[in-house]
Amino acid sequence: MTKDLLWRHRAVLPDWLALYYEEPIEITHGEGRHVWDADGNRYLDFFGGILTTMTAHALPEVTKAVSEQAGRIIHSSTLYLNRPMVELAERIAQVSGIPDARVFFTTSGTEANDTALLLATTYRQSNTILAMRNSYHGRSFSAVGITGNRGWSPTSLSPLQTLYVHGGVRTRGPYAALSDEDFVAACVDDLKDLLGHTRPPAALIAEPIQGVGGFTSPPDGLYAAFREVLNERGILWIADEVQTGWGRTGDHFWGWQAHGQSGPPDIMTFAKGIGNGMSIGGVVARAEIMNCIDSNSISTFGGTQITMAAGLANLTYLLEHDLQGNARRVGGMLIERLRGVAAQVPAVREVRGRGLMIGVELTRPGTDEADPQAAAAVLEAARAGGLLIGKGGGHNTSALRIAPPLSLTVAEAEEGAAILESALRSIL
Repeated sequence: MTKDLLWRHRAVLPDWLALYYEEPIEITHGEGRHVWDADGNRYLDFFGGILTTMTAHALPEVTKAVSEQAGRIIHSSTLYLNRPMVELAERIAQVSGIPDARVFFTTSGTEANDTALLLATTYRQSNTILAMRNSYHGRSFSAVGITGNRGWSPTSLSPLQTLYVHGGVRTRGPYAALSDEDFVAACVDDLKDLLGHTRPPAALIAEPIQGVGGFTSPPDGLYAAFREVLNERGILWIADEVQTGWGRTGDHFWGWQAHGQSGPPDIMTFAKGIGNGMSIGGVVARAEIMNCIDSNSISTFGGTQITMAAGLANLTYLLEHDLQGNARRVGGMLIERLRGVAAQVPAVREVRGRGLMIGVELTRPGTDEADPQAAAAVLEAARAGGLLIGKGGGHNTSALRIAPPLSLTVAEAEEGAAILESALRSIL
């Protein structure tokens, strides 16, 4: 049956729509931190539908909220008052850290970043955007135009002028050998030099931890240092929290808080985990920025009642059960466990991340040369052992991405680490 579905998939869907594994699997159902495929195989899920199943599969509180809302009304558009949308917006505005916040809901992170770009360029009357090298912000025309990762940027055409800044990757590039303090100083100097050669940009958009780029990040405080430079020139800061938000990093509720010495971002985007699988994205911004649009606008599917009900139930569960604290505790243990394994596997260049957002970068032993074949082999071996993980990276997709639901238990972390250890040893 799976082979028949694969044939049908290839007959009607685009060739560029990627599938994992030499023999792709159909996931039919899930519970907690586990999923099952059409052949009845059970897997420990360490990727959560690309960081989207944030709390747990089939979480009763969320499925109940969705079911009850579906029995009342599923959708009416933003042309009518929508109680669940207002209630979720109130909660997000409160936890965002942005003063006088306004919230606009979309259906995805891509659309959220599109909206942020529209707001920033309109507010600043500039179509120049600063973005980070190795970044990823979505697959729309404008989001692709600011993506600094060649593997995810199919065209150089763009409505924006994009200038790429150093700093998103700590251990590669011209400043890799510097201390953290000198690294930050060098990146700030580079930013100042860049700004001296261009018309004033609208904004800098940055992921606090680069997701598709392989879970890379700068030293804490880099974006605060950037912010000082930006503030002097009136340039906005957009924090792309599509993957880092909602406590996944453990240490903070938002990724920007690791760089928060100069306060919250002007604009923040979110998506993925807040819906626990339902399609929710959004933008939070100060009222003066959010309200700068002077034409009519609506969102047909952004903020629809059924997704808002899911988001409310999911956020409530996350806060009441301190899943951020669990990500910090269990994630910290998992990182240390994987670093112990990595010390014995020459192909592992680096284990990085924080909380339950962990990257394992693979290279050809003794070099910094990316090894995407090794990453693909580990992905297959992990799946054979009963573990689903992801991959990414700006250097030929040679990083493994580990991002389980935030309710992961210590026993499940140990189980997953053991499977991953066996998979990594299989490439020795």
